[in-house]
Amino acid sequence: MRRILLEVIVQSVEDARAALAGGADRLEVVRSIRDGGLTPAPALVRAIARESSLPLRVMVRENDGYDTDARELPRLRRAAAEFAAIGDDELVVGFARSETVALDEYLNVLDSAPGVNATFHRAFDTLRDPLAAIAELVRIAAVDPILTSGGDDAPSARCDRLGSYAARAASRVQVVAGGGVDEEMLALIRRTGCVHEVHVGRGAREQNDPDAPVSASRVRRLRALIG
Repeated sequence: MRRILLEVIVQSVEDARAALAGGADRLEVVRSIRDGGLTPAPALVRAIARESSLPLRVMVRENDGYDTDARELPRLRRAAAEFAAIGDDELVVGFARSETVALDEYLNVLDSAPGVNATFHRAFDTLRDPLAAIAELVRIAAVDPILTSGGDDAPSARCDRLGSYAARAASRVQVVAGGGVDEEMLALIRRTGCVHEVHVGRGAREQNDPDAPVSASRVRRLRALIG
């Protein structure tokens, strides 16, 4: 059975230490997890990079929605360029408008960090035609992976949908399950193999509290559930 990669959202150096101690494979660095994750301070990203040897993905997002505008774009571009200069493994970026990928804005931000890959985050879950969007996104060299909850219905339906997304993406990009990925969902992902990467935020914290720090014991429990 292929090993499932565990990515944990972190907001501090202490979160990063706990995620590493619990057996995380990769970190996503954000601020304001309660708002779905916003652009963190570059100083925090540098501190986490010094503290942990795990691969880092860094959020580039200025509001709690999935659209952006001309006022935000300069800030987004500066952040992407600064994170790329730090040497981060990957950015986390995604924009949607009217249930389609906001491609011009997306490429505008990616162009400021040439050579750096980017996760297309859960803006994906707002798209009208996800399978068509995958066909569009895989043509962008920088995109890998796509982060999605697979929907908000029963875990079995979500796993089926995640599997269909992974099949459409083929070997070009990974599909990462994230958003409401609880222990039941993790166990099902392990059993079905619908995807090979999972992403957790609240689930790595005591009582699923977004304001609580990452718990090494919680991460260890999640790691055990997926093998």
